[in-house]
Amino acid sequence: MEISSRNVVEGTARAPHRAMYKAMGLTDEDLSKQFIGVCHTGNEATPCNIHLPKLALKAKEGVSDAGATPREFSTIAVSDGIAMGHEGMKSSLISREVIADSIELMVRAHQYDALVGIAGCDKSLPGTMMAMARLNIPSVFVYGGTIMPGILDGKELTVVDVYEAVGAYDAGKLSLDDLKNIENTACPSAGSCGGMFTANTMASISEAIGIALPGSASPPAEDDRRDRMVYDTGVACAKLLEMNIRPKEILSFEAFENSITMLNSIGGSTNGILHLLALANEVGVKLSYDDFERIRKKTPHLADMKPGGNYVMNSLDKIGGIPFILKKLLEKGLLNENCMTVTGKTIKENLISMHIPELEQDIVRPIENPIHPVGTAVILKGSLAPEGAVIKTAGIEMTKFTGKARVFDREEFAFDAVSKGEIDEGDVVVIRDEGPKGGPGMS
Repeated sequence: MEISSRNVVEGTARAPHRAMYKAMGLTDEDLSKQFIGVCHTGNEATPCNIHLPKLALKAKEGVSDAGATPREFSTIAVSDGIAMGHEGMKSSLISREVIADSIELMVRAHQYDALVGIAGCDKSLPGTMMAMARLNIPSVFVYGGTIMPGILDGKELTVVDVYEAVGAYDAGKLSLDDLKNIENTACPSAGSCGGMFTANTMASISEAIGIALPGSASPPAEDDRRDRMVYDTGVACAKLLEMNIRPKEILSFEAFENSITMLNSIGGSTNGILHLLALANEVGVKLSYDDFERIRKKTPHLADMKPGGNYVMNSLDKIGGIPFILKKLLEKGLLNENCMTVTGKTIKENLISMHIPELEQDIVRPIENPIHPVGTAVILKGSLAPEGAVIKTAGIEMTKFTGKARVFDREEFAFDAVSKGEIDEGDVVVIRDEGPKGGPGMS
């Protein structure tokens, strides 16, 4: 096995390189070990990522205790929640590519042997995974964790409740004081948005696809178990380096099928489709809309998660998290059980080794009595989108709707019409020329 870091630190010609490492406190013993990059997307742009530098320290401890030398670095992350609804959203999707590119550059420039990737906000998760796939060095992803729900009058709140409260206030159905109370309560701590939005969806997928440790997706950001999970990820990455198991051995077509199964069973974000297609492209796996539809039609929707349902990620965590769902899918033959994972074991071996007690709960339905008999990430084709469009049906009962089209050329114009009460019941709102190139972009 080639150890790339030796290109940087071995031989008399590399004395200047070693001198620079020693300026940062490394010893000859540290330099004799394999180097593992510990990348995080920590910043003060978003609560999703504000705690990631602290988690990186735990990952570094794990790497060190496992006998390797950690090297921490960071990259950007855009807050979709704060960039949303204005020109800043044009920066969102491109940030995924910048994240992937910057991680690749750091690893290639410094010849790290393996990679731990820690991410929290929407595009930072797939961006980090894409870099791992592209670099194809032993890599383990770990999520920064979900935010705790806000509690107001006994009801769990997420940031979407704040958006809905704005609409209720504009419609005259909510007072300014009530709006302020919801604003002050909905987001109580660090962590990513609590419902099954993009971050929690991609974290769930990271387990199903095998690039993250089992059970790593659901513990909240400020739970002590999150620190332990990140430490264990550092240890696991060092072990993965010893085994020389690389992302392309994990990210197989069958693993992507498992990830699509997870996406549909949890009622996940439609952005999951966008990101899985990009990740598949990095490893040369040919994934198509037809694959998403084929798997969706045989996957039951099991998890009653916000925004289409009633529960947040913290609730799912309390009953066993993503492994609880994966076990149900495995038992019914809905997973490719022999897919390799970052533990060095198959997904079936991982799940069999985990004891998850069956609790009385209504968050995850039995497969025999699902919320919907088929998955919720639906691909549509028609005159508006002949090459395909994506909708999420987790919170929708109707399958057909006819109404008068109200067409807008910008999202902002549609918002204005809604706030002024200009949209009548039965109207169909169509916003043209949006998406990755449109204004104000997409989340």
